[in-house]
Amino acid sequence: MDSKIGDRIKSFREKQDISVDELAERTGLEAEFLKAVESDDMYPSLGPLLKIARALGVRLGTFLDDQVSRDPLVVRLDEREEELTMHRHKDVAEFKYYSLGKGKSDRHMEPFFVEILPESGEDKTLSSHEGEEFIIVHSGQLSVTYGKEESVLGPGDSIYFNSIVPHNVSAHGDEKVEIYAVLYFPE
Repeated sequence: MDSKIGDRIKSFREKQDISVDELAERTGLEAEFLKAVESDDMYPSLGPLLKIARALGVRLGTFLDDQVSRDPLVVRLDEREEELTMHRHKDVAEFKYYSLGKGKSDRHMEPFFVEILPESGEDKTLSSHEGEEFIIVHSGQLSVTYGKEESVLGPGDSIYFNSIVPHNVSAHGDEKVEIYAVLYFPE
């Protein structure tokens, strides 16, 4: 990837002549957090990225895409590239997202292969955003909190939910979890 997501966000913000403080006001996110996103590529979850995309009038995928659109898009296992690293604590990368849709610029879903490290289980903060999520566990044990309901999923298990309901996804136990996740964000 030739430019980082943080660089792309900053570029979109500057092209629209929007200050960091104005973007903070539009998104409800702290200005300091937005500065960290732009300079350090730091993300605690997809929710804030979606808020930033909405405030700038673009799809989340716009931050991930090259300018090339391919249809059909085939992503070979050995061609996967880590696109997003989510940190709840600055020094620990708890989620590693590999985009499976990058390059198809007219997409309406965001498919990912995600590695979730055990440290993710330490923070059970719920988040919500518009849209839907479909997850299937590839390996390990996944803990999913959906509202007041908690589920533990194993390899081959799946879950499909409306992401407007507060939720949390994390590793269950002390091993890494690998999942395939498809997120849909309405326009």
